Amino acid sequence: MKTIFTLLALIAFTGTAIVVPQSSAYAASQYPNKGKVLEVMDASIYTYMQVESDKGPVWLAASKTTVAKGDIISYPNGNVMTNFTSKSLNRTFEKIIFLDKVKVEKKK
Repeated sequence: MKTIFTLLALIAFTGTAIVVPQSSAYAASQYPNKGKVLEVMDASIYTYMQVESDKGPVWLAASKTTVAKGDIISYPNGNVMTNFTSKSLNRTFEKIIFLDKVKVEKKK
């Protein structure tokens, strides 16, 4: 009798795990913004990218990544900083959005 209850409990616990594949809607919600890369600059741990967005050009900084001018990327919403000075680039950005990563949708 104990064996039956143990087996039933084991089936109940293992049977509840369901793997759901990522849908394109889920991926789109993670990376809701899209644009063409206009300029790229690499620094120590970041890649700085100017991207053409729906609202005009915007600067992004993401963990170092391989991206080239002309690529189409998608990116999440991030933390906006104003008058940010990058010491490694010796440059101040009026407005820049910091991100964990970007997704290259189409290489140039």
